[in-house]
Amino acid sequence: MALDMRTVNELLAGSVGGAAQVLVGQPLDTIKTRAQIAPKGMFNGPMDILKQTLRNEGFFGLYKGMASPLIGIAGVNSLLFAAYGASKRIISPFPQLSLKEIAAAGAMAGAANAILASPVEMFKVRMQGQYGAKDDKRLRAVAREMWKEWGFRKGIMRGYWVTVAREIPAYAGFYTAFEFSKRKFSRKYGSNLPVWALLASGSTGGISYWLSCYPLDVVKSRVQLRNTPPTGTPIQYIAHELRTIVAESGFAGLFKGLSPSLLRSIPAAASTFAAFELTREYLEKVTGV
Repeated sequence: MALDMRTVNELLAGSVGGAAQVLVGQPLDTIKTRAQIAPKGMFNGPMDILKQTLRNEGFFGLYKGMASPLIGIAGVNSLLFAAYGASKRIISPFPQLSLKEIAAAGAMAGAANAILASPVEMFKVRMQGQYGAKDDKRLRAVAREMWKEWGFRKGIMRGYWVTVAREIPAYAGFYTAFEFSKRKFSRKYGSNLPVWALLASGSTGGISYWLSCYPLDVVKSRVQLRNTPPTGTPIQYIAHELRTIVAESGFAGLFKGLSPSLLRSIPAAASTFAAFELTREYLEKVTGV
């Protein structure tokens, strides 16, 4: 029963953390995604994306595609944090894992997280890939179109395997950096860390997340936006997309949009982990586990 209640606490706290992440990070995520997927020459860097988006679509253009992650992020983050907690318990019965064990648990959680993250990301990317034209589609129309034309696997779950490939190293790096920072702060402040220490630890984890996986995120966005699904095995289409990006934009193309991603990771990851940890601590007091 204690194990079940811990998982419930992690699910609920993950939902709160996920909502905080979307509300704080969506504008910079829109800039990041458009830097990855916009036709060549459309924008001249992240600041130009910001200016054109505000000019052509208004402030809420930066929140385009938010409905998908806001609706889905509760499930995504709930699954992520619950899978991470379960993975830690599978790896070791002891609460204090080594950083290598933390990385393994994070990788396992990332693989599980991709099940829900893939369709949420696909809808978000396709909404962000619209630039304020009169024929821009609403989320409902995009979902109906993808389902009607391509079905579940090639439509709704498009980019699933590259999402798996992204999430495994991303969350291994994410949780390792977060735990490392958190433990450093704990040596000075004890187990009850101040909120700013949780924010700082979350920011460190967020930066590590993107540095661990960014080229695969570029591939994922391109695959999910394309009019037709990828062909071949996942390894083949991921390798093909990486070669195509390098041929089009050089090695730097693999990191297009990285700067807004890193900027986004600081407040988004910080708010996610702070909200998660504070909610979980509250639930632990209420439930006793």
